[in-house]
Amino acid sequence: MTDFSVRQSEVAAPVLRHASAGPERHAYTLAPGVNRIPTLAALLDDFRLHYRPMGRPAEGAGVLAWGRRPSALAAQRYAAKHGLAVYHIEDGFLRSVGLGKDDPPLAIIFDDTGLYLDASQPSRLESLIAQPLRDDQAARARALAQAWRDGRVSKYNHSRDLDRALPDGCVLVVDQTRGDASISCGLADASSFQRMLDAALRDHPERTILLKVHPDVVSGRKQGHFDLDAVRAMPRVQVLDDDAHPASVLPLVHEVYTVTSQLGFEALMWGLPVRVFGMPFYAGWGLTRDALPAPARRGAATLEQLVHAALIDYCRYVDPETGKRCEVETVVAWLALQRRMRQRFTVDIDALGFSGWKKDYVRQFFDGSAVRFRWRVRRSSNGSVATWGRKLDDRLAPALPATCKVIRVEDGFIRSVGLGADLTRPLSWVQDDVGIYYDATRPSRLETLLADATFSDELVERAANLRRAICDAGITKYNLAGRANWSRPQGRRVILVPGQVETDASIRFGASGIRSNMELLQAVRAANPDAYLLYKPHPDVMAGLRKVGRGEGDAAQWCDETIGAVSFHELLGSVDEVHVLTSLAGFEALMRGVKVVTYGQPFYAGWGVTHDAGLTDAVRRRRARVLKLDELVAAALILYPTYVSRTTRRFTTPERALREVVEWRATPQVPRWRRWVARLFREA
Repeated sequence: MTDFSVRQSEVAAPVLRHASAGPERHAYTLAPGVNRIPTLAALLDDFRLHYRPMGRPAEGAGVLAWGRRPSALAAQRYAAKHGLAVYHIEDGFLRSVGLGKDDPPLAIIFDDTGLYLDASQPSRLESLIAQPLRDDQAARARALAQAWRDGRVSKYNHSRDLDRALPDGCVLVVDQTRGDASISCGLADASSFQRMLDAALRDHPERTILLKVHPDVVSGRKQGHFDLDAVRAMPRVQVLDDDAHPASVLPLVHEVYTVTSQLGFEALMWGLPVRVFGMPFYAGWGLTRDALPAPARRGAATLEQLVHAALIDYCRYVDPETGKRCEVETVVAWLALQRRMRQRFTVDIDALGFSGWKKDYVRQFFDGSAVRFRWRVRRSSNGSVATWGRKLDDRLAPALPATCKVIRVEDGFIRSVGLGADLTRPLSWVQDDVGIYYDATRPSRLETLLADATFSDELVERAANLRRAICDAGITKYNLAGRANWSRPQGRRVILVPGQVETDASIRFGASGIRSNMELLQAVRAANPDAYLLYKPHPDVMAGLRKVGRGEGDAAQWCDETIGAVSFHELLGSVDEVHVLTSLAGFEALMRGVKVVTYGQPFYAGWGVTHDAGLTDAVRRRRARVLKLDELVAAALILYPTYVSRTTRRFTTPERALREVVEWRATPQVPRWRRWVARLFREA
């Protein structure tokens, strides 16, 4: 099965270097805040961690000192008193999505020599930068810098892209918060910032100077180093006080001026010239123009040496989805996915008509946007409106302003273990800003992808691997348990006819003539008088969560057998054909190589992979493209849905979602009381 890091072929990580075998090492934390970091144990998996030693410390142990906090100084004093080593730790250069304790670090630095911030003393990072690289190490560093740019990542990744234009060729001057430890440790002070701005104005008399204000200054939590009103009065200076992600700013500027900010390091990876007015870890190696003399310890280094040392050798990383140590490329790929997904929709979203049990899931699937739950449409809405399927269309159409975008939400095609009607957590939803996939009366985002998307060889191969993994694991939309011992009759062509919930919107908007299960069954029998017809009612109907269709008690008149609690995956391996109205069962059959005949207009019909008996002329015209099966799979399972991990509550890939479904399926199922509560919710 493909995991997250392997899927990202451009940044596929090598095997993690394991801690060397030997006696167990001990490390003590003296600060409660450090001790409570959820990812710390995984990041320091080669240590046994203790909080405040009781009695005599273990021989050969060390003390963790976080950055330059007061607790770090206390740790150093304790270590000196007891003859212990000091292990300096700090947030890594690729930390997380968000800020602070709500988003624990995915990376830390570990330094048993000094601290990279402090240019007055050696650090392990300095030693690593000075090391020459083999050809494969240099190539990996270049690929990592490219992945950083392609993924548009930074230390923190919660901010949105800049939403306004910048003057051509402007020069970026980076402010920092007053009192930032990296300033004094980097041999600079408050006056360095004014010298930096003066130099930028002097060096670039014809260019606009863009002063980037730290987000904590914009929010009022901290102070910066400039009087912003005075700066705004300067004719060639613009203040950038947007909380914009660095990856949306750096490609637009000509040069970067900084004191000790990490943005200088990121600018180097973006290929920008950088002028530095302090002595951060990336200065003094011949890669930057420096206002201060470099420590004698630093010599010439390549950008590859700097990147390899800082991001590969110096930092430790944890995979947010497995909770285990990983390499930097896995974290880059995961954060790049978060960045892409968080940018898709407008900043503000009004969520209309969602039941209470879905609200947490709505927030997770729309992470990156501010979601407000409402029961009526605001005529002044300037953002987007999210609603479940098409159930509120009659209310939306007359009430929404023309500028407001509607996002229709529905269950994805690999949803969960258990029925949505049982209030089971979804692993995937679709969020369609054009229509909705089951509505054949108009285009949808999925139909647009199928009609217009470019399916690269890499994407099609990924889809084929995903399809095979789904089939090998026996995964379907709901993954319901069932017996697997149904025996097909000998010498008969077996046709499976899956039933649907007849009030379902997919029939209302996807059927063209036949609109009930029994009408479908009669049509299949009429077209196949000698076949063995196997009718399978919908799981929601069998579970008593939805109403039985009209005349279903008479199904035996047109079918040879009605089948219930049999694994749908196993059943597909025992039939010759599947005939459907609009059921997703047809798509699941296609993935398993079973012939599919459609009598309605499901999303997968009309592309040359099904036999279609119910398409209207309008749908045929829109679906004129002939696709291969794995191109259909790529659009339906990779490009169209959104997946949210049960583990992280963050966006994930279909491959990871598949793995989680397999693990979920091995756990106990929904208890009966939960189904009873779900039924009460539905009736209410």
